Amino acid sequence: MDGEIEPDELQSRLDDVRVVDIRNSLAFDHGHIPGSENIPFNQLPQRVDALAGANHVVTVCPHGKSSVQAASLIKSYEGIGDDTPVESLAGGLDAWDGPLDSNTEEPDADEGPQSPF
Repeated sequence: MDGEIEPDELQSRLDDVRVVDIRNSLAFDHGHIPGSENIPFNQLPQRVDALAGANHVVTVCPHGKSSVQAASLIKSYEGIGDDTPVESLAGGLDAWDGPLDSNTEEPDADEGPQSPF
């Protein structure tokens, strides 16, 4: 692992990095950094090869703790070059004040509560 990246720096470099969100798919669908990909932490050992060839990887979790471990795991993978930076988002999503994308649909404001029947 090559350290941590601050949220404002990541926000300015989103086009140049692969952001890997290690939360479960439900949390990811609820809200994630735009352009990030979801590889849950428990699946990372089996799917780390998907990151081979990346120019820069940033891992993301809720508080910036588990993503440090994920970044270390990714950096140790032989398919990631020694010159490829692998960082964790400092403070995690708690520190992120940029936009979030969502994969869940919001109900229309004109619709009332759903009938239980």
